[in-house]
Amino acid sequence: MKYLIIGAGGTGGSIGAYMTEAGKDVTLIARGTHLKKMQEEGLKMETTRKGNYTVFPVQAADMEHYDGQPDIIFVCVKGYSLEDVIPFIRRVAKETTIVIPILNIYGTGSRLQEELPGLLVTDGCIYIAAEIKEPGTIWQNGDIFRIVYGVREKEELRPELLEVAKDLKESGIEGILSDNIRRDALQKFAYVSPMAACGLYYHVSAGEVQKTGEPRDTFVKLMKEVDALAVAMGVPFLVDIVTTNLQILDSLNSTASTSMQRDIYAGKPSEIDGLIYEVVRMGKKYGVPTPVYEMVEKKAREDTEKKFKEKYLAGEIEFEAIDDYSQEWGFSETPETLREYLGLNEEEEDAWISVGDEALKQLLDGQK
Repeated sequence: MKYLIIGAGGTGGSIGAYMTEAGKDVTLIARGTHLKKMQEEGLKMETTRKGNYTVFPVQAADMEHYDGQPDIIFVCVKGYSLEDVIPFIRRVAKETTIVIPILNIYGTGSRLQEELPGLLVTDGCIYIAAEIKEPGTIWQNGDIFRIVYGVREKEELRPELLEVAKDLKESGIEGILSDNIRRDALQKFAYVSPMAACGLYYHVSAGEVQKTGEPRDTFVKLMKEVDALAVAMGVPFLVDIVTTNLQILDSLNSTASTSMQRDIYAGKPSEIDGLIYEVVRMGKKYGVPTPVYEMVEKKAREDTEKKFKEKYLAGEIEFEAIDDYSQEWGFSETPETLREYLGLNEEEEDAWISVGDEALKQLLDGQK
């Protein structure tokens, strides 16, 4: 089968490297220097699992220049970029193409299915610790490499999905076709969400959570809140989620961290809304208390996400970055919330809303 992987970061890049090395027909969608390096020098993998190696040549293109028609599309972008890839999927997919989203955010398959009604969109998740070390190079940390995917309705099951599992296995990736993907995807979320929340709250990597102490205790409490959500949603876990996830955590290199943390510390848009704030919303929806998540949310809103105005006045970002803050980060509840998040006073917000970007820019420039 012909595979297309949208997103060549730690997740997509690792899938592409393993499958290409195994002789599968795979094309990676990337951009910028990372794409250029892969096209010219191949994709370099530095791993604790297989050692270091380079896959060359590797099929890689950007969305504008890819003209194939894949059988399987793995979507491996960040949650805030999901909308950007939908027109591309519509363009390249054929009637029988199957879309398998591999994101950290829970429920992306259902949301994508609404936008792609003519295609089969499964749900999926991945267990891996990997990131782009530098353009053209992926660092994979740890031994776990598992992809779990499946259809939400049994009648949607197709033979190609069994073939995907076979191709993944032949590539050295554990591929599991789930018979209850809602539960299994939530089980993965029950690891990555608490880990991201705990790491962000204490500003620590895996090593500090592996030790006995407050961060580890908080990690356990966060997992128990997601466990309670699973019961309320009618998809209770079949395993002791705390024991299982502590085993996963303790198997990682002590330097491992979540991509959400790395993005936030780099001043980039992140998946904080879907990984942390969404759990608080889900708790309210299903009547499940989430006091520890609420504690993390409060601190994140107050301390971690540096306000737009502060960064702009310090010369760290261009004014146009206001779009990232007001749209991509998910702050659209109330004017007061958005104003507080951006760091604006009432005069600045009034100028922005009533007159527009240029009026706000003039007010802020006057404070430099």
